[in-house]
Amino acid sequence: MSKNSNPILVSATTALTLFLALFLVTANATAGEDDNIALLDRSAKAFAAVVKQAGPAVVHVRVEKSVRPKRGQQGHGTNPYDFFNDPFFERFFGPQFKHPKAPRQQPRQFKQQGAGSGFIISSKGHILTNNHVVADADKITVRLDDEREFEAEIIGTDPQSDVALIKIDGKKLPTLPLGNSDKLEVGEWVIAIGSPFELNQTVTVGVVSAKGRNRMGINDYENFIQTDAAINPGNSGGPLLNIHGEAIGINTAIFSRSGGYMGIGFAIPINMAKNIEKQLKQHGKVTRGWLGVMIQDVDKDLAKSFELESTQGVLISGVTEDSPAKQADLLQGDVIIALDGKPLSDVAQLRNSIAMTTPESKLTLTIIRDGKEQKLLVTIGEQPSDFGSVAKRSEKSPLGAMGLALQDLSPELAEQFGYEQGQGVLIADVAPDSPGGRVGLQAGQLIEEVNKSRVRNLKELNEVIAKSKNPNQVLLRVRAGDYSQYIVLRAE
Repeated sequence: MSKNSNPILVSATTALTLFLALFLVTANATAGEDDNIALLDRSAKAFAAVVKQAGPAVVHVRVEKSVRPKRGQQGHGTNPYDFFNDPFFERFFGPQFKHPKAPRQQPRQFKQQGAGSGFIISSKGHILTNNHVVADADKITVRLDDEREFEAEIIGTDPQSDVALIKIDGKKLPTLPLGNSDKLEVGEWVIAIGSPFELNQTVTVGVVSAKGRNRMGINDYENFIQTDAAINPGNSGGPLLNIHGEAIGINTAIFSRSGGYMGIGFAIPINMAKNIEKQLKQHGKVTRGWLGVMIQDVDKDLAKSFELESTQGVLISGVTEDSPAKQADLLQGDVIIALDGKPLSDVAQLRNSIAMTTPESKLTLTIIRDGKEQKLLVTIGEQPSDFGSVAKRSEKSPLGAMGLALQDLSPELAEQFGYEQGQGVLIADVAPDSPGGRVGLQAGQLIEEVNKSRVRNLKELNEVIAKSKNPNQVLLRVRAGDYSQYIVLRAE
């Protein structure tokens, strides 16, 4: 300390410096907290702005249909607020959801009411929703956010993707812009709007949990966006939005072990829906591309057997006669590793890509044959109208007349359904409004006995039926997994 220094002045200066430093630290901390709160406030307002802009284009869809209950099914569904009859419940949660106050008397036919959501995509009144919301509807009523109601007509439906296009006639209709689902990234914020449990304009927020989910057993063609934004019965058909207020998906299903929301929901990518919507608007139906091959994924053992460097690719296990694949000289045992230069990872990717290709288009397939890579040019055909049915129904057969399509168990089908080859005859398809459909028979079940005689294939089944004293009535023993039961079928 200098001789001339004033101790009192030094102490005062030091104290002032410490006070200023403490003030600045406190001020900075307060400013930091204010900045964080301001950021949260801006985020909240951003979500609110998206909902305010998009919400009016999201509609409530109420449907009414005539239903003949299956044998043993309780008659219910006349209450529009009966959520157990929501098509979302029926489709994804199974028949165990019964109305607790359902009467025991079964009407021959009753009116069932269900509800879902949708969103307006054009000023002319076109609305995107789910096929399972409006399928077989006798009457569709659309209610807007401003309480206006319109009766809607179905322009077209596509059960294989679960997309439907309906239309209303109205003026000054709000519309929702469509985004690009291919640009969506895992982790992005998304917003779901719909009418779960008749609670109109319900908003939930979450993130994109995953992309490209398939093999969920929901639709024939699956490429779902997975999200943790809460989706519940009644949300079906509503939009999944990005933070720009664009629809990037159609909310379709949830994964649940309890019947309620468990944090996993699925939406159809809007790019897939755009292609389908365009065809439904122009033609009222969807025309898909067809290659004509039976395919399977490649595992490590198959990769080694076919001299592949990885498990990426799709193995051809069969080629259909008179198909585009046959004409392009594709062979059983070929492994398709790329489509027009784009690598293929699995069966679902190839199926979706071919289905979305316009018939008569030419594609270059990169294949591995006998350990060597080569390219083949194929002209994509039009998917046959009966594609997806494992077998055609035979009206000459008594069981065909009862609504059943049957097929022998191939090794692949036996493995797929958990049976043994030669164990019985597979039910490939069941007509809904048929004797087989009304007693609850379903595709994938196995017929092991006919009129108390063991049957292992179609030939034995037909021989037993030919010897039957009453071909209009048969006794079947049907297996589903570990459970079997006897069922009497009567022709009408």
